[in-house]
Amino acid sequence: MRVILALALLASASAFAPNMAPKSASSALMAKGGPDFGSAIGAPKNTEGITDGWDPLGLLDGADQERFDRLRTVELKHGRISMLAILGHITTTAGVRLPGYLSPSSDIKFSDIPSGLAAFSKLPFAGVMQVVVFVGALELFVMQDITGEAEFVGDYRNGYIDFGWAKKDAEWQTQKREIEINNGRAAMMGILALMVHEGLNNDPYVINSLFGAPVDFNAGF
Repeated sequence: MRVILALALLASASAFAPNMAPKSASSALMAKGGPDFGSAIGAPKNTEGITDGWDPLGLLDGADQERFDRLRTVELKHGRISMLAILGHITTTAGVRLPGYLSPSSDIKFSDIPSGLAAFSKLPFAGVMQVVVFVGALELFVMQDITGEAEFVGDYRNGYIDFGWAKKDAEWQTQKREIEINNGRAAMMGILALMVHEGLNNDPYVINSLFGAPVDFNAGF
């Protein structure tokens, strides 16, 4: 398990390695023989605010619009899930739990469940299956463009979840979409780091330890 987690961290870190192949700013994110994605929301920019086309893994090489939309959908969903995962990891580590029983038949309270990956050691099989079914239902029936009226990839309002979005101007909407993408990318790396360090030495909040304020992770479990 430690080797697998270490390799996962190494693979993620390699994605941040600079691309040595020179690319011009105008054609950097242009797929070979395909459309130019350089103006897409979330496209990396250099210090002067110009798109520099940082794509070290070549995910957009030869990509068409359908391929790009698929990658953006996956990125958005993973980012949203990771932001929730980070929030859940922090709050449960701080001791926040739902009251009562998670499984009355197994005499397991929510307060009996540790944080992070260790939670799976205490969850009953039926509980894990409930999570799988719930997440699957969200994926199939909620996190989809059911009505076919999405304004952009990842727009799952479906005519009723809006919170005033439609009343905002285009500049505000673009800014919020960029913020979501960037926060999602940071959260994906963050939750991966927490899982890796938990698996390596049970110290997911290694930054705290480096600054002399270690977190006694899952103490008492």
